[in-house]
Amino acid sequence: MRWAFTLVELLVVIAIIGVLVALLLPAVQSAREAGRRIQCQNHLKQLALAISNYADSLQNYPASGIVNASLPSYDSKTGSMLSWTTLILPYFEQKNLHDQFNFNVSVFAQASTNPQAVQPPGLLCPSDTARNRFFENAALTGGKRLGKGNYAAFVSPFHIENQNQYPAALTSHRPRRAADMAADGTSSTLLLSEVLTRRQPQDQRGAWAVAWCGASQLAFDMHSSTTAGFAPLAASLGQTQVPNCQGPNLDMVYDCADAAEAQLRRIPCSTWASTGSFNYLSAAPRSLHTGGVNVAYVDGHISFITNNIDETLMAYLVSIEDGQAVQTP
Repeated sequence: MRWAFTLVELLVVIAIIGVLVALLLPAVQSAREAGRRIQCQNHLKQLALAISNYADSLQNYPASGIVNASLPSYDSKTGSMLSWTTLILPYFEQKNLHDQFNFNVSVFAQASTNPQAVQPPGLLCPSDTARNRFFENAALTGGKRLGKGNYAAFVSPFHIENQNQYPAALTSHRPRRAADMAADGTSSTLLLSEVLTRRQPQDQRGAWAVAWCGASQLAFDMHSSTTAGFAPLAASLGQTQVPNCQGPNLDMVYDCADAAEAQLRRIPCSTWASTGSFNYLSAAPRSLHTGGVNVAYVDGHISFITNNIDETLMAYLVSIEDGQAVQTP
């Protein structure tokens, strides 16, 4: 007797296969994301090590950005505007790229080789899709294209422009040595975190070569109750730039093009203004990892900070002048 599947039996088999695939797919996706997350952590580790090697070699940590440091506050649109990332390129196997930069001219006036448009693999987290995404804004970049990446440095527990008065591990205004962070502890001082990018070319976020908010710099937006050192202000609770922040404070950029799409992608932004309530610069660390972001500390160790981290704790982790050697998450 010849055996054959009936139509009903065939449909049952197909249904069973469909259920098995549905059960296995989340596990496969989870495994892939775990691998991507590890790779992102490795990139952070290499960047933190590069900063440490730079500091060992030059006896100072890299400036957060090359701007006019004679001004009382950080002015993002002065000087060459080249970022800390451009300074450490030789220390993570990108010396040839570093040598293409002219540090005496603007990031938007580099030579025809356009080193600012390159996307070194070590600056890309595979969980995001920053590869082949660029910042190119006629009004802001003069037509120059800047490559996007996924890592930025904490420069202040307050605002970007206040990094001189309320500094983090990297700042442009004062030489920074490991000893300067001794009171807070290098193992409990945040250095780097992840950032997300958009396909929108007018959005500066992730543009690693320019020393701008959300591009290569992050600030936590916790106000201080004192001008002597840093002490978190209770009134700022609920309004800081915690990981993957959705408001009320949004990433402040110079052109928040298509704000509705940015909100839809859960990386909301506002357009900076020279006066009024939008006259400040801060941005949150962001990632596509579930529940938080990978971060690097000054001593080079890597950890994961959740979206619901205690805001006061995170302010202490960012600041280097609060005298609090807090325990890291």
